[in-house]
Amino acid sequence: MKEPVNPSRSRRRVLLIAALFALPVIVSYALYLGGWRPASTGNHGELVQPARPLADAAVVLLDGKPMRFSELRGKWTLVTFSSAECLKPCERNLTNMRQVIAAQGKDAERVQSVLVVTDGKALDWLRYAVKDYPGMRVITGPADSVAALAREFTLPAGNPLDNLNRVYLVDPLGNLMMSYPADADPSGMRKDLARLLRVSQIG
Repeated sequence: MKEPVNPSRSRRRVLLIAALFALPVIVSYALYLGGWRPASTGNHGELVQPARPLADAAVVLLDGKPMRFSELRGKWTLVTFSSAECLKPCERNLTNMRQVIAAQGKDAERVQSVLVVTDGKALDWLRYAVKDYPGMRVITGPADSVAALAREFTLPAGNPLDNLNRVYLVDPLGNLMMSYPADADPSGMRKDLARLLRVSQIG
């Protein structure tokens, strides 16, 4: 003979199930009202939101050849700015960029690096120093084009500019999309780039 159903027990069971489903919503809502936000979005760099299309510019390379900045499109591009003296922060950026690209393995050919020289008083020294960074393009002028280009990479107020001593990531369509401060961990840069190369349908 079937045991009669206890209405109060069934009601408690339904309420318990409903509470289990509602609990995550209640907790997340309470955290939101309390001002809590996730500490990380998964990116190691600082996103430029929205991604910023970079204007084209007629520039000159270290070897004297003219180039349009738009010629860099089609690949992921790491960009940094420095005087031609390329002191320690600049040297660290160039080394990090070289290592981050090399670490992409077979996808390394999808990435390129660019140094934009903001003060060309030591170009002879720079010609010697850049031999350690094969494949890197060095933009040296003209001065007005370099100044205009630097303005294109200026970040909103509240973000440290580090005297432009940052590493910037430009997508294959020519959009500035991310930047890294001068003391950024290159392993984080490598992980960001590897993820982008893995999911990207461009470049």
